[in-house]
Amino acid sequence: MPQISRQEFERLPLRAHAFLAGVALHDVWAVDLPRTRSGITLDEFLRMASTRLCRLSPVPRALLNVRLFVGRLLGWDREPAATAWESFATRMTTEDRSRSLAPAGTREGLFRVVYRFKNEQLLELINRTAHAAALSALVETANGYRFYFGVYVRKISRFTPIYMALIDPFRKLVVYPSLLRTVRAKWNQTFGTA
Repeated sequence: MPQISRQEFERLPLRAHAFLAGVALHDVWAVDLPRTRSGITLDEFLRMASTRLCRLSPVPRALLNVRLFVGRLLGWDREPAATAWESFATRMTTEDRSRSLAPAGTREGLFRVVYRFKNEQLLELINRTAHAAALSALVETANGYRFYFGVYVRKISRFTPIYMALIDPFRKLVVYPSLLRTVRAKWNQTFGTA
């Protein structure tokens, strides 16, 4: 599963580029998906897959559970008081709200929905280590589809860059490849291309 260039990602006509101005783009990955028909949207894929799209396989899930356990012990995963942080959803315009197919703040596993458009979804997570946004986008290409996964991180303390550096190998070697393999498997299962 390739980590792609920022230039390729930034050329895409995504709302997130302007929406998350000033928030560092940390990683961008993509997976190519086979075409079964034209016109499949990310929203359709999410609804037809019927379960959370990005599930981890057992080994990455076990490692994540260890991280969550340590996070609970050290208080990393507690969400700061609502008055201490501002959701990315506060950046939404009236047009964004009217286009979104899911209400801002809807829980999606550990994350909250910021917006979900036809071919773009932004989720966020905030805790004492970072304020992160996970972007999923689906683009129809000449030969199929390309699913993009981008991670933005806003620094919330001096610990944020240290924490991100510590988990960098885990994210790049285990988590993101596992998530994208799951996306491909769900696509094949959902659209009968297995």
